[in-house]
Amino acid sequence: MPVLVRLCLSSVLVLIAVPLAAQESASHASPRGLMLEHRAMLRCSAAFALVAAEQQRAPGGMTAYPPLSGRGREYFVRAVAQVMDDTGLPRQEVVAELEREARDLSAAGRLEQVMPACLLALEASETGEAP
Repeated sequence: MPVLVRLCLSSVLVLIAVPLAAQESASHASPRGLMLEHRAMLRCSAAFALVAAEQQRAPGGMTAYPPLSGRGREYFVRAVAQVMDDTGLPRQEVVAELEREARDLSAAGRLEQVMPACLLALEASETGEAP
């Protein structure tokens, strides 16, 4: 893995993980085996799903973001598979965590806060790096 890409991906994960760490201590504990990297991937997966759903529902909506129905779905599938593989968590627990993330992101302004870092993570994943 090229050093520059690794550094960029690490920076993106830090941008996503810091708010996640604060939220985790303030709200609920992570399911067993779910590390900050996994939470960041699930948070971005939920963000992409929310944006893609809104783009589908209201053409012209969420125009601040690129179309995510294809690219976001691919990231989502790969991230969920990686979290399940890395942690051994069953699909139901991963889906429950995705639902928690989606509810949290639906709160005022949260989606807009995470999307810049998530879009960077999406770009990094398309260069052959992990989601």
